[in-house]
Amino acid sequence: MAKVPVIDFSKQDLLQPGSPEWNSVRVQVRKALEDYGCFEASIDRVLELRRAVFGAVEELFDLPLQTKKLCVSENRFRGYKEPPPKRLLESISIDDAHIAGNIEQRLTNTLWPQGNISFSKTMVSFTEITSRLEKTVKRMILESFGIEKHVDEFMNSTNHHLRIMKYGSPKTSEPTEGVRAHCDMNALTLLYQNEVDGLQIQNKEGEWINVMPSANSFVVMIGESFSVWLNGRLSSPCHRVTMKGNKARYSIGLFTSPKGGYLIEVPKELVDDKNPLLFKPYDHDEFLKFYYTQVAQGTLSVGLKAYCSA
Repeated sequence: MAKVPVIDFSKQDLLQPGSPEWNSVRVQVRKALEDYGCFEASIDRVLELRRAVFGAVEELFDLPLQTKKLCVSENRFRGYKEPPPKRLLESISIDDAHIAGNIEQRLTNTLWPQGNISFSKTMVSFTEITSRLEKTVKRMILESFGIEKHVDEFMNSTNHHLRIMKYGSPKTSEPTEGVRAHCDMNALTLLYQNEVDGLQIQNKEGEWINVMPSANSFVVMIGESFSVWLNGRLSSPCHRVTMKGNKARYSIGLFTSPKGGYLIEVPKELVDDKNPLLFKPYDHDEFLKFYYTQVAQGTLSVGLKAYCSA
């Protein structure tokens, strides 16, 4: 049975650019993304936070509905989202979550006006681990294509969107759709989940692979905007969530994407006679406005790669 590759990132002190350990892991990352568009990243340090993380997540979703609805945002795709009719997923999300103060100001103080130091500390610690992994993976990808000179620009143009998710139990033994099949439109997705599985990745042969990460593993997936920036060198995996049984599924995702106003343009190093330019420059926020206008009008027909096709 096919299985998503597992890559060990636990030896953080040894994973320094240029070290033998770094170079070995970088090769594994490139191979996994070429073959599957994703991999499991094991980090033992996250085990120390696991109980606190999912305790905090359950505490959040156990709040009264009216309290959760206080979490709003100028961006209509952030804040609290109720489960649509006959759907399982509810979520709360914020932007720029890598800035510790934003978690307290935009989440904790909104949901617990009297304060909740434990929740803030747990989410900040979790996001620090996740952000560090995200930066490591991105640098390895750029190095593997020989375009590491773009690292600082690429990192500095990134928004870190933290999304906390609950899939209510379907209370049936029949597979039930939690999230329909899709490709992420962002740059990089890092997911951490509780013991309830449900994530499935579609491989190149069209088969659905059950992804069952261990307690110390993140699932790392490349998104379509990163694929565009790499001139199609890597592809975003199609994935979905399918559930059954009587337990809720909790997961936390760090979704990184280009900041609004930053022009995503294929590096010239990735364009040659054998690899012609596939995508024209585009602004990710402008694409999202266009995309969700299509969704609202029920005319969804153009995805990211068609939108910026050269």
